[in-house]
Order: sequence, then structure tokens, then C-alpha cells
Amino acid sequence: MAQSVRIGTAGWTIPSAVSPDFPGEGGHLSRYSRRFDVAEINSSFHRPHRPATYARWAETVPPDFRFCAKVSRNITHERRLVDAVEPFEGFLAEVAPLGTRLGPLLIQLPPSLAFDLSVADAFFGMARGRFAGPVALEPRHARWFAEPADGLLRAHGISRVAADPARAESADAPGGSPSLVYMRLHGSPRVYFSSYEEPYLEALAGRLRRHAETGAEVWCIFDNTAHGAAAPNALALLKMMSASA
Repeated sequence: MAQSVRIGTAGWTIPSAVSPDFPGEGGHLSRYSRRFDVAEINSSFHRPHRPATYARWAETVPPDFRFCAKVSRNITHERRLVDAVEPFEGFLAEVAPLGTRLGPLLIQLPPSLAFDLSVADAFFGMARGRFAGPVALEPRHARWFAEPADGLLRAHGISRVAADPARAESADAPGGSPSLVYMRLHGSPRVYFSSYEEPYLEALAGRLRRHAETGAEVWCIFDNTAHGAAAPNALALLKMMSASA
């Protein structure tokens, strides 16, 4: 069961407090990939990277390692999903050198972007015409958590992120396509800073096992990186999952 759940962090920085848990030679990504089999590329949201950079990352990790690439903010926050063909195709060209090591695309929407059926349908149709792999959407406006939005996501084969802390009712539960369960843990109560305590992680391990039992691809990403809590939390959860395997 533990093998069907992928656990990792946003980025692959190794805090000094847990450096002994990542032994061996090489840089952070090389060492990180010996313990975890996934990582989220958040920097792609803020700025483009050269294809050679993605190629180097792909060459650094084992064959079964997967990256999630976060879609550019130009598409989500500036264009707000409108007239996005050119930047979306450009983004796909950038990440293409990841090859088989590319997992889901992550599309995070601004809190102010409400669900609009015509805009969302046009964007997802365009995106699906160019990318057939898994896609995880993290909306943050309450209108995305009602059935019209959920039905549209299912129709396009797009999964809704389960996020903590939840910004709206049911935002902590996965939605959309059931083929992918993608959990993003941002830290609670202080977003990006707070570490998760053992009882929370134990309950989380149970949730992940139940999702895995459905046959879904399950990802759990810790994004509470500001004070270095993500890697320790991910290591603790990985240990819990391994113990129950």
C-alpha cells in the first residue's frame, strides 16, 4: 500500500536538521531523490527555466522519480486562464525535457478567480488538447467547490487538490477526476511555517491508505517550507506509511 502513495515536498531543499537522513554524495536533489520519489517544482510558477535545466534535473534522479511542474503564474494569475494558448504551449515546451519523469501539472488559481463555466471549459479543453497527462487544479475561490465545477473537472479528467488549510468548505477533500488524489499541505495554523504534529500525520496516513485502496494515483506534498518543516514532516509520514505496508 505504501508503495502506491507518493510523498515529497515542494522543492527539494534539505534542512540542516535532517541532513543526516539524506546521506551520500551529490547535491540536494540527488540526495533527496534517494529518500523520496516525487517533488514539486514551484519555481516554474514564478519564472521560466531553460529546457537544459529540466534535462539536468531529469538526469539527476532515478527512473521511477516523478516531478510535478507548477504552471506559470502568467497563465493563472495574469491571464486568468484567458488567451493562454501561447504561454501554455511555451510552458509545455520548457518542461518537455523532463520526459518520463514528468508527473502531473499543478494549476494553482488566485483566490479572487471564481468559477466561470465558459472560461474554465475553454481553458481545460485547450489544455487537454495539448497535454494528456495528469493535471491537479488547486482553486481557492468557494465557487470551485460546487457540483458545476466538479462536474466540469471530471469531464476534462482534471483532479481537484485537497489542501490544508482549507480555504472553503470541502477544500480539504479531493474532487474532480478520481484517477489522481493530490494533497498539498501548506502548514497549519501558520501557512508555510507551521509543522504538523504526529496525531495529524497519523490521521493523514490513514486517509492516504484509503485513497490508495481506490486505485487512484496518490500524491502528498508538504509545502510548509518556510522554516524547514516540510522535509521532517514528509520523512515522518513516509515512516508511518512504510510501517503499515
